[in-house]
Amino acid sequence: MKTTFRTRLGSLLGAACLVLSSLAGAEPLKIGYSDWPGWVAWEVGVEKQWFKEAGVDVEFEWFDYVASMDAFAAGQLQGVGMTNGDALVTGATGARSVMVLVNDYSDGNDMVIGGPGIAGVKDLKGKKIGVEIGFVSHLLLLDALKNNGMTEADVELVNVPTNETPQVLSSGQVDAIVAWQPNSGMALKLVPGSKAIYTSADQPGLIYDVLAVSPESLAANREDWMKVLKVWYRIVAYINDPKTRGDAVKIMASRVGVPPEEYEAFIAGTKILTLEEALPHMKKGDGFKSMYGSTQIADDFNVANKVYEKPQPVDAYIDPSLMNAL
Repeated sequence: MKTTFRTRLGSLLGAACLVLSSLAGAEPLKIGYSDWPGWVAWEVGVEKQWFKEAGVDVEFEWFDYVASMDAFAAGQLQGVGMTNGDALVTGATGARSVMVLVNDYSDGNDMVIGGPGIAGVKDLKGKKIGVEIGFVSHLLLLDALKNNGMTEADVELVNVPTNETPQVLSSGQVDAIVAWQPNSGMALKLVPGSKAIYTSADQPGLIYDVLAVSPESLAANREDWMKVLKVWYRIVAYINDPKTRGDAVKIMASRVGVPPEEYEAFIAGTKILTLEEALPHMKKGDGFKSMYGSTQIADDFNVANKVYEKPQPVDAYIDPSLMNAL
C-alpha cells in the first residue's frame, strides 16, 4: 500500500508540476518601453499585430523611463528598454539583466544646450550647468568637456531632473543644460538664443539603447525572445522603407502625442540600427564603437560618480548570440 500510495502521490505531484509548468509557459513575455524613438518603434509591431503573426505571446507596457526600470527590478517585467549604462545601474542594485538587442544609438537627440551668449563648449568655463548627475546626460557632458580640453572642475554642476531642464534654463538659474529629446527640443524652443553646442552625434556610441531581459526569462524562453528580435527587424525595415516610413512615423508619433512632422526630427536624431549595422557594435572591443567598450566606459563613470560601489562584470551583461543567430 505504501508503494502504491507513493507512486500515486508521485504521479499526482508530477502532473501538478506539468500543469504549473504549462501555466508558467503560457504567461506572456512582458516588456516595458518608454518615450525614446528607438523604443517607441516597438509600437509599430504592436499595432500591426506582428508579434501575434510571429507566434509569440508578448505584452508591451508603457512607462515613464525610470518607472520602467523600477518595474523590471521588481520582477513585474521580463524585458525593458534601457540604455547600456542604466542596465548596469539596475543590475548593481540586484536586478541583473542581459542585453540581447541593441536598438539604436543616440545620434543627436542628447544635447548640451547653451543659453544666450554660449556659443561653444569652451564658453562653459566657470558657468552653471543643469544636468541630472549620475545619469547618461552627465556622461555626455564629461565627454564634451574632455574633447574641449576641460574637466568637471572647470564648471559648476547643478543637479536638475532631465524633464525640468528646459524650465530651469528658461528661468536663468543655469547657463546651460544637458537633456535628451523631447526635453532638449523643448529647451531650444523655450529659450530664444539657445543652441546645441555638443550632441550625441559628436560621439556616436556614447549612448546605446537596448532591450535588456532577465537571465531567467532568456534561459526559459529563448525561442520566444528570438521571435521578438525577428519582429524588431521587421519594424526597422518598415521604418526605413520610404513607402512605409510615413505610416511608421504616424504610429510612433501617435503613441507619444506629438505631430508626425515634429516626430520625424526625433527619429532623425536616433540611429535605429538594421541587423547588419548592429552586429559590428556587438563585437568585443574598446571605445564607443563597441557595446562592450561603451558599457565599460559607463561602468567606470558609474563607479567614479558613486552611482554604485563595485565595478560590474560588463561581459556578463551582453549576449549577442540571438542577433548572431539571425
